Amino acid sequence: MTETAETAARPTAEQPHDEHLWLEEITGEAPLQWVARQNARTLSALEGPQLRRLEADVLEVMDSTERIPMVAKHGPHYYNFWRDAEHPRGVLRRTTWESWLSEEPRWELLLDVDALAAEEGVEWVYGGARLLRPQYTGGQHRRALISLSPDGGDAKRVREFDLERRQFVPGGFDVPTAKSSVSWVDADTVHVGTDFGPGSMTASSYPRTVRVLRRGQDLAQARQVFEVDEQHVQAVFVRDHTPGFVRDLAVDVVDFFASRTYLVRGDKLVHVDVPDSVTVDLHRQWLLLRPQEELELDGTVHPAGSLLAAELEAFLAGDRSVAPVFVPDERTALQSWSWTADRLILNLLRDVSSVVRVAEPGPWSTVELPGAPALSSLDAYAVDDEDPEAGNDYWLVASGFLTPTTVSRGTLPAGAGAGAPPRPARTAPGFFDASGLAVEQHFAVSADGTRVPYFQVGPAELVLDGENPTLLSGYGGFEVSRTPAYSGALGRSWLSRTDDAGRSGVYVLANIRGGGEYGPAWHRAALREHRHRAYEDFAAVAADLQARGVCARRRLACSGGSNGGLLVGNMLTRWPELFGAVSCGVPLLDMRRYTKLSAGASWIAEYGDPDDPAQWESVRTFSPYHLLREDRDYPPVLFWTATSDDRVGPVQARKTAARMLGMGHEDVWFYEATDGGHAGAGDNRQAARLHALSHEFLWAALHRD
Repeated sequence: MTETAETAARPTAEQPHDEHLWLEEITGEAPLQWVARQNARTLSALEGPQLRRLEADVLEVMDSTERIPMVAKHGPHYYNFWRDAEHPRGVLRRTTWESWLSEEPRWELLLDVDALAAEEGVEWVYGGARLLRPQYTGGQHRRALISLSPDGGDAKRVREFDLERRQFVPGGFDVPTAKSSVSWVDADTVHVGTDFGPGSMTASSYPRTVRVLRRGQDLAQARQVFEVDEQHVQAVFVRDHTPGFVRDLAVDVVDFFASRTYLVRGDKLVHVDVPDSVTVDLHRQWLLLRPQEELELDGTVHPAGSLLAAELEAFLAGDRSVAPVFVPDERTALQSWSWTADRLILNLLRDVSSVVRVAEPGPWSTVELPGAPALSSLDAYAVDDEDPEAGNDYWLVASGFLTPTTVSRGTLPAGAGAGAPPRPARTAPGFFDASGLAVEQHFAVSADGTRVPYFQVGPAELVLDGENPTLLSGYGGFEVSRTPAYSGALGRSWLSRTDDAGRSGVYVLANIRGGGEYGPAWHRAALREHRHRAYEDFAAVAADLQARGVCARRRLACSGGSNGGLLVGNMLTRWPELFGAVSCGVPLLDMRRYTKLSAGASWIAEYGDPDDPAQWESVRTFSPYHLLREDRDYPPVLFWTATSDDRVGPVQARKTAARMLGMGHEDVWFYEATDGGHAGAGDNRQAARLHALSHEFLWAALHRD
C-alpha cells in the first residue's frame, strides 16, 4: 500500500474507511491476481456457444469491408484510418476523390500499425495524425505528426512521419509517451505540451506548460511560451494557419467548462475579454462567442446557448456590439458549428432531432437545409475551408436507429440560400433485419416535474404486457447529447435477437439532464449539487417504461460507460427495485477519491470537489461505492473495465465489485480487459468481446427462470 493509500485508509468524519485501497495499485501483483480470478469466474459463467456466436456476429460488423471509409480531405488527398480482420490495429491510407467514390477505391498505404508493432515489439494503438499545411512544403502535404499509444491509453508517443516516403523521419520530431499536445508551427518547428518533469503537468495529468521545439533541439532546450496554474486542466498553444490570418493562440483550460483565450501579439498575450464560461472561436476576421450562462454585452443580455458574432479586431478594441447568429428556444439547442470558406454551418437539435442551418455573415442571416428526416441525426461540417476549389463544400452525415449511415457532399452558394441538395456519395449497408421495427419518442416526467424525452426502438406492433426484454441506456453529463444513430452491433446483439417466447429486444435511449440535448441549461441543471436530477430523470424513464407496459422490472436492464457507468451505478445502488440487470462499464464509482485517480481532477466542475467537506456532503449522495449496503437486494451486475485505461482507470470498478462481494452479494461479476485503453477498444476484437460480454450478460439475466 502506498503512503497516499495509507493516509486515505484512516477513517475520519470526511474520509470514510476504504478496505480496498490496495486494488488501486493498477499493475500490482496482488491486484492483478485478483483481476485474473474475477475474469476467470465471470468467463466461466458466460463463456459458451451463444457468447462466441454473438462475439463473432459483432466482430463481423466491426470488421466489415462494406463499412463507409470516412475520410478527411487535405490537399488533393482523402485520408482514412481503417481496421478490419486483416489489419486489426489498422492502416493509415489515402486516395483521391474520384477513387473514393468508386466501388473499389485504390488506396495508397501510408502506415501499417500491425507491421510497425511487430517490427518494434510494441503493441502500438493508433491515436491520430496532424498534417502540416501545404504552404510550408512546396504545395504538398508531406509531413505529419502521428500519435501512437503503447497500450491503448491516452498517453501517446508523437513521431514525425514522411507521407511521401511512407516512413518516420530519421532524427525528426519525437515526443516520448505522455499525455501530450503537439502541433505544427512550420516545417521545422512545433508547439509541445508534455511531461517535461516535475511541475510541468497539472493535477488533472495534462500539460501545464507549452514550449517551442525547433528541429534538432532536445526537449530540454525548448523555450517555454505558455504556462497555466497547476490546478487548471491544461495549457494549449496552437497556430492558426489560415492564409492571410496566420496567428498563434494560447488557451488556458481552467476546468472542463471554463477557459481563457489569448492572441499572441509579439511578446504579449491579448486576452479575448469575455467570462471564462464563454466558448471562443476565431475564423478569419470573425469572432464567435457561445455563452454557457447568460451574457450581458453592451447592455443586452444574451441567453445561454446563443451563438454571437463580432469582428475580432473591433471587439479587441473595446466594441461590444455583437450579432446573434443563433438564439435558442425551449425546444431547440445548438450542438456544433463548422466554418466553410465564408459560410457558417449550424448543427441544431429540436426535441433531439437534427436540424441544419446555414448562416451568411454580415448582416447575419440563416436558412435551413431541407430534407432532415424526423427522429434522426445529421452532422454537417466543412470539407476543407482552405482549398479554393472546395472552400464552401460540406459533408452531411445522416443516420438513424434503423437507417444505415449515408455520407453526402454539397456546396454552399456564394450568395444567400442553402443551394442544391447535397449529393449522396456513400451509403453503409444494413447489418441486421430492421423490418417490422419502429422508432418512437416518448416523454417521462421526472421527480421535479421536468419532461424528459426518450427514444424507444423495437417491434412496431409491440405487445404492452411487460414481457419485452428491454435495454435502457443513457449518459447525462458534460453537455454530451445522445442522438439517434445506426449500430449494426446493437442491432445484432439486441434488436434482432429473440428469446424462446419469440420476443425481440427493445432498446431505449434516455435524453436526461446533464447532457446537451437542450443546450447549456439542460446540462447545468444536473451539475454538482444538482446531480441527483440526472439520476431521477433516468429512473423516471425506467418507471415510465414499466407503467406503459413495455417491460416489468425483471425484463428491464440498463447499461452505461464512463460517466454513464456512474449513472447506472446510481441505478444499482439507489433504484435497484427498477432493474433486472445492470452493465456498468469503465465507470466512476468512488466519488470520494475520483479526483485522485487518473484524470479525475479535470471533472471537478462537473461533479464537485470531495475534498471540500461541504461539497462532499452532496457528492456522497451519488457515490455508488459509499451507497452500498449489505441488506439491500441488488439486481445482477457486471462491472467491466480495462487495465490500461488512464482516463477513468480500472480501480473504481475493481473496488466496487470487491466491496459488493465482500458484503455477501453473490450476483456480482467483473471483467477487466488487460489492454485497450478507455472502453478497452484497442482493436475491433477487443471492442467486440466487451460488447458481446455485456449484452450476453444482460440478455441472460433478463431471461432467468
